[in-house]
Amino acid sequence: MGGNVERKVRVAEVTLRCVLCGLGTLAAALVATDKQTRTFFTMQKTAAFTDVRALVVLVAANAVAAGYSLLQAARCLFFFGSSVGLRSSRAIAWCVFSGDQALAYVALGAAAAALQASVVSKRGLPAFQWMEVCGLYGAFCRKAGGGIACAVAGVLAAVALAFISAFNLFRLYGKKKNGGATTW
Repeated sequence: MGGNVERKVRVAEVTLRCVLCGLGTLAAALVATDKQTRTFFTMQKTAAFTDVRALVVLVAANAVAAGYSLLQAARCLFFFGSSVGLRSSRAIAWCVFSGDQALAYVALGAAAAALQASVVSKRGLPAFQWMEVCGLYGAFCRKAGGGIACAVAGVLAAVALAFISAFNLFRLYGKKKNGGATTW
């Protein structure tokens, strides 16, 4: 592969890992600090992210995504200028590929569950006589919505990283330097 293309792939990988780290941190922070208290007659009722299990999972998944992305970005930057790294080690490439795939699936699952819970919170579910909650806790829902939006953007970055790590892995199984194809 040409040096210019390889450099662009490396820059894209580092950039996406940094973006995912930032989005994961922001999503986890927005949702984890989300709380609103309302007074109904004489009782105070507080809505917190811990009331919705999908939001708890979203916070955990985004915190893990941010930490993993930070570690992988550090690895990428450490090997950025050298010829050592994924190109020379299939074992490392398989580990990164597996980690990126797992991260993408976990982040996607957590974001999908949080989106589903937010739709029920916004619209209610008349068949089960569940009322809409966002009419009562508007600030809570808006902040949670911002966190979920950051999480969805993070999922897109995680999926793009999964493609890049797949590319980095499977190019190691390409043609040999002498021009012959690799045998299976």
